[in-house]
Amino acid sequence: MSDTQTLIENRPPSVATLFLERVTATPEAEAYRHPVPAASGQGPDEWKSLSWAQAAERVYAIAAGLIELGVQPEQRVALASSTRIEWILADLGIMCAGAATTTVYPQTNADESAFILSDSESRVLIAEDAAQLAKAQEKRAELPNLTHVVVIDPAGVETADWILTLDELEKRGAARLEKDADLIKERVGAITKDQLATLIYTSGTTGRPKGVRLPHDNWAYMAKAIAATGLVGPDDVQYLWLPLAHVFGKVLTSGQIEVGHVTAVDGRVDKIIENLPVVQPTYMAAVPRIFEKVYNGVAAKARAAGGAKYKIFQWAAEVAREYAKVTQDNFRRTGTHSAPFGLAAKHKVADALVYAKIREAFGGNLRACVSGSAALSPEIGYFFAGAGIHILEGYGLTESSAASFVNPGEAYRTGTVGKPLPGTEVRIADDGEILLRGPGIMEGYHGLADKTAEVLEADGWFHTGDIGELSPDGYLRITDRKKDLIKTSGGKYIAPAEVEGQFKAVCPYVSNILVHGADRNFCTALIALDEPSILAWAEENGLSGKSYAEVVAAAATVEMVDGYVRKLNEGLQKWQTIKKFRLLPRDLDVEHGEITPSLKLKRPVVEREYKGLIEEMYAGTREA
Repeated sequence: MSDTQTLIENRPPSVATLFLERVTATPEAEAYRHPVPAASGQGPDEWKSLSWAQAAERVYAIAAGLIELGVQPEQRVALASSTRIEWILADLGIMCAGAATTTVYPQTNADESAFILSDSESRVLIAEDAAQLAKAQEKRAELPNLTHVVVIDPAGVETADWILTLDELEKRGAARLEKDADLIKERVGAITKDQLATLIYTSGTTGRPKGVRLPHDNWAYMAKAIAATGLVGPDDVQYLWLPLAHVFGKVLTSGQIEVGHVTAVDGRVDKIIENLPVVQPTYMAAVPRIFEKVYNGVAAKARAAGGAKYKIFQWAAEVAREYAKVTQDNFRRTGTHSAPFGLAAKHKVADALVYAKIREAFGGNLRACVSGSAALSPEIGYFFAGAGIHILEGYGLTESSAASFVNPGEAYRTGTVGKPLPGTEVRIADDGEILLRGPGIMEGYHGLADKTAEVLEADGWFHTGDIGELSPDGYLRITDRKKDLIKTSGGKYIAPAEVEGQFKAVCPYVSNILVHGADRNFCTALIALDEPSILAWAEENGLSGKSYAEVVAAAATVEMVDGYVRKLNEGLQKWQTIKKFRLLPRDLDVEHGEITPSLKLKRPVVEREYKGLIEEMYAGTREA
């Protein structure tokens, strides 16, 4: 048996056990960093550290406090909060109490929050603030199983017999532990690998969310498999901003416990640019939209500078892509990231002029990023790779505990999602669908046996709904969602995500794009522009002082975007080309239900909402 197999097969029965082992092994080592307001009350936040022992003290107090509230093993405790240190401590506390965490996105409206709390039969809700509490108060009559709400940030909250603060819960737990010091050890010792740890409701693109049941063994496997990849080590510093209610963010907490590195936690997206130079992470996970925004921001800034500066950026971008493609190809053949002398010389000059500044914006120490949740445009991936920021694409689903594939360190290949994690099996069905099997696959959908049977075969193979191709040496490339493939009225199949990704690499002002063409005789697109970028462009192009809606409606803006659409079409097959497009009056967002909290496009929602614009583009044309 190999060392990797031994590591994975000898995994502990639970995440709680994994946590206890980490605390015992390195109690004084730094575990977490989190922002706190400056002591003076003014200026930027200060960062506070927690050792593993300090984190454990709070985790055990939360666990004991939940037990005091009557929470029993496998009962659900819902967690409705943005990403912050308390989310991690509460999640670990729930699991150390033997209970299971029901994750709720803080953006979820009151009706859907009530559905999740009711469907999961959650006994306690840990709410971030007064706004999250208000949702539970509004729907309390519909939640007979909910006995208590624990509020993290008590500002504006009036406590009651069923409402208490997190601080109060921890005090109750600490008092209980003074009387029963072995309480948590006993609870953790009784947890089995098949015991429910997490219930994550898929945000989905249609219909009611389904609760994905993930037992402790899923997370214990993930922790060991992540460690086995060697992508992170104990000396790494991870910057964690992803929504922890989403499986992609959640899996990073398990991997950290196994490896023992530091994680800096702050879920405020508007603070990422400010935080990176302070935290100086070596490792960060993100969704493609973040990399797209950084790329578009750099490109727009260079364009605004005009003249020589923009030409230098364009030249450096092409050098970066060429350098990345050549060095990756050479590594595949020879095992070294080498480049011809002339290209290497150009790359060195471009690095001094452009790339070094981009790396500094990421904190200067970033060794690797992991991108997941959606497809990253290869052109954007090659750009960052050539600039010295290695984006390792990965792939997985909520139903597979997030990580099923990831690109291996130096052997990464832009445009693929890498190889299966150790212990995960993959095969491609006759219709191109990706099937997975292994310890990371869910137990099933909560209370939905029929829905579970539709995707999970009796022998353990899970149907992902994604279409992909495997290279001879095991690298997977995702081509599209099975249900999202477009078949034109002429019988041609088109992968819209591929075309959309190419446009994001071509146009520095795009935020979101939806390609439409199912059962039509040509393709069209709905395009939303990035507000900061397009308003900066407007200032330089005679549209100063105009609102976003006014700018996107302007003829000059439409003409500018049309130039990028024509550039996109030059690289497409005839049947893929975008014949017409419309600019949306606002960006797509989570609040309107057009994208998921993990920034995936909800195609049916967008197509339904903008049906009039779509029909307008086909008006007067003959449908085949």
